[in-house]
Amino acid sequence: MTRWWPGIDSWINLSRVDPDAEVQGEICLDVQMLEDARGRCLRCHVLQARDLAPRDITGTSDPFARVFWGSQSLETSTIKKTRFPHWDEVLELREMPGAPAPLRVELWDWDMVGKNDFLGMVEFSPQVLQQNAPSGWFRLLPFPRAEEDSGGTLGALRLKVRLIEDRILPSRYYQPLTELLMESVLGPAEEDAASPLAVLEELTLGDCRQDLATKLVKLFLGQGQAGPLLDYLTRREVTRTTDPNTLFRSNSLASKAMEQFMKLVGMPYLHEVLKPVINRVFEEKKYMELDPCKMDLGRTRRISFKGAPSEEHVRDASLGLLTGYLGPIVEAIVGSVGRCPLAMRLAFKQLHQCVEEHFPQAEHEDVKYLAISGFLFLRFFAPAILTPKLFDLRDQHADPQTSRSLLLLAKAVQSIGNLGQQLGQGKELWMAPLHPFLLQSISRVRHFLDRLVDVDEEEEAGGPARALVAPSVIVREGYLLKRKEEPASLATRFAFKKRYFWLSGETLSYSKSPEWQMRSSVPVSHIRAVERVDEGAFQLPHVMQVVTQDAAGALHTTYLQCKNVNELNQWLSALRKASAPNPDKLAACHPGAFRSSRWTCCLQAERSAAGCSRTHSAVTLGDWSDPLDPDAEIQMVYRRLLLGRDQLRMKFQEDPNTDSSPEADAEKSSGATEGACPDALARPREAAARLLEVLADLDRAHEEFQQREQQKAALGPLGH
Repeated sequence: MTRWWPGIDSWINLSRVDPDAEVQGEICLDVQMLEDARGRCLRCHVLQARDLAPRDITGTSDPFARVFWGSQSLETSTIKKTRFPHWDEVLELREMPGAPAPLRVELWDWDMVGKNDFLGMVEFSPQVLQQNAPSGWFRLLPFPRAEEDSGGTLGALRLKVRLIEDRILPSRYYQPLTELLMESVLGPAEEDAASPLAVLEELTLGDCRQDLATKLVKLFLGQGQAGPLLDYLTRREVTRTTDPNTLFRSNSLASKAMEQFMKLVGMPYLHEVLKPVINRVFEEKKYMELDPCKMDLGRTRRISFKGAPSEEHVRDASLGLLTGYLGPIVEAIVGSVGRCPLAMRLAFKQLHQCVEEHFPQAEHEDVKYLAISGFLFLRFFAPAILTPKLFDLRDQHADPQTSRSLLLLAKAVQSIGNLGQQLGQGKELWMAPLHPFLLQSISRVRHFLDRLVDVDEEEEAGGPARALVAPSVIVREGYLLKRKEEPASLATRFAFKKRYFWLSGETLSYSKSPEWQMRSSVPVSHIRAVERVDEGAFQLPHVMQVVTQDAAGALHTTYLQCKNVNELNQWLSALRKASAPNPDKLAACHPGAFRSSRWTCCLQAERSAAGCSRTHSAVTLGDWSDPLDPDAEIQMVYRRLLLGRDQLRMKFQEDPNTDSSPEADAEKSSGATEGACPDALARPREAAARLLEVLADLDRAHEEFQQREQQKAALGPLGH
């Protein structure tokens, strides 16, 4: 089942915040209208609520429910320190004389001092109560109030939102499609027309390519086949390219896949090369400008010049500053061959060979270099220099002056990546003072690219994920809140202690502070799962668990709380990458915690009970991205393939009402495939038939699951 909503794409004026309007969460109710000799009675069964807004300094609330019907009202008990309360209380209200009244259920946070805090409400009209009494989960809403528009005086925010509701099946249903995808990259890429990858490439256009490329890289990397995927896509694009000047310059599926692959395996490498200079630019805040139209002479006078500066003075000073930053950047890049991940080097080697085979002419000597530098410099180094925060090089975005400096540096790095082919062309002739430095760097970059692809080790690029994290390199560090081992009587908020953590490819260690000499550590090789924890487990957000196994085979769980969702994703990503090659990973774990003699997630009473939620893959796309979910990725691929199913049938499947003899086949295909042998025609038809069969099986599985959901819904939220 896939449902799409058109969503929005518009500017929305910001408005002032009313605390009573900032609500979140849902409430579960079961309402019945009863009638006896005394008249009508409304029975409201208040079962539970979830994900309520935290109103107390502890990060929780003390919620209670207040039910209104006409002039009557009743309250539930107050449940202390929780955002996931369970009341299971039935409140009965008698109908009073007068017009039919709506039912309103309000949630409040009880406060000992001061007024109670509003948590949200739901309301049902008399018509709804009479015709279809509410039963189920309902989203909490703010108090109705007159809409106020500040008219843009507080600013505006442009939002582009698209909602897709999808059903993800269990993993076993997707295995045939996954196998077909993996087989796609093993055949000749140039002739492929009916494999899932070929169909996807033909169907996907524009902005959708970015999303598809991301999903494919995740899937193939998780299967250890990212190298063959990149080779398949690049060979298809090279074969179709007649003008080498346009090679990989568009946002093709091949270009986007290579770009996402670099962001995955090359992020620690990128940090090692660029971070020192990026930090200098942010800390020194030097004024640099080469464009006369943008020079602020008054500003430069206050900073460093005596008297009234001229444009020439500003240009000369800026040139010195720019080359002072560019020099170390170029040095770091050309000296980084040994630090570049093997997976990237092997992918670039495949690309180098493919381009050289297709464009062997002497006049195309630079094409094999441009193919690699176009990815490494134009799609990796330059974007990271331009927006360091998006590549986790800095915690905050740059101020306007620093942003301009970064833009000038990024333009220079782009020119180096283009091997100087566009120097002196276009509108930015004011960059000319930098040209001598850039030209001197180009020969060094060519030599660097030659050494980069000079790698002989027979290992598939994108194979086992152990290449993602070097053993001795600290890939992530910072403060986290660690839950003390088995806190028997402490309140939840005191069970977590602040500790400083370091993660390398070998150990996860921690101490009271970065300077503290005594450290505790856990070998990364002992990690069996790294997963999120439900907020209801400790009534705390942004908690993850690291499950380890000791020498005796016993499992131990460490709970860690991050300060926000971005930090949580970054630590999940880093830990999963570091532990990717570990054997005996857990297939399932508990997203809750074992408290009060039961698991908070599944309510099982045995601490050793099998996990109730499947674990995720060890590999993630990037430090700022959500962890890989293979089932969700392959479901998206299946959805894309459905769009081309009819086209695939018309192109390759025979009409059962037509003559299917070999003579008829040859006659039908003589115009388009003159000289092709029957075997060559049979192979794509067989591939298309297999793909259509797999899609049909997934269709049936989705229909079966939909029928089960409908049957379950018919029983109601309280039915079993």
